[in-house]
Amino acid sequence: MTDINAAMLSRGRDRLTDAGFAGNVDYVQANAERLPFAANSFDCITIGFGLRNVTDKAAALAAMTRTLRPGGQLLVLEFSQPLLPPLRALYDAYSFHVLPLLGKLVARDAGSYRYLAESIRMHPPQETLLEMLQASGLTGCRYHNLSAGIVAVHRGYKA
Repeated sequence: MTDINAAMLSRGRDRLTDAGFAGNVDYVQANAERLPFAANSFDCITIGFGLRNVTDKAAALAAMTRTLRPGGQLLVLEFSQPLLPPLRALYDAYSFHVLPLLGKLVARDAGSYRYLAESIRMHPPQETLLEMLQASGLTGCRYHNLSAGIVAVHRGYKA
């Protein structure tokens, strides 16, 4: 498990320990844009709801591709763009108005929930992210929309 943020890495370790998975997981504080692993190290790399927080997404995808073994796959689970225009408007209203209000009331932190909505809005849509996976050198790239496109899973393989 990697994360650039030591506190988040620690939280992930705690959650895996609580779930009984701590014994077979290594924890590495690392920047996704410059992964500190040898080339051809992993059969599968996953990133869930994290790529949108990476500054240089192309560099991160290239680093992940470099560290995959031939035949290995990259899976990216991320918020995306709703498919239907009416849903898009409703989702934006929820994301930019309701979510920060809930964050303020429940967590006393409207700013983090506002950032969440903004980071989702700035993240590339499905087709653009697909092209980015292909540009990083992955093959057989495709994506699958979940929740009418609010979330998408992208997949690519190292040749």
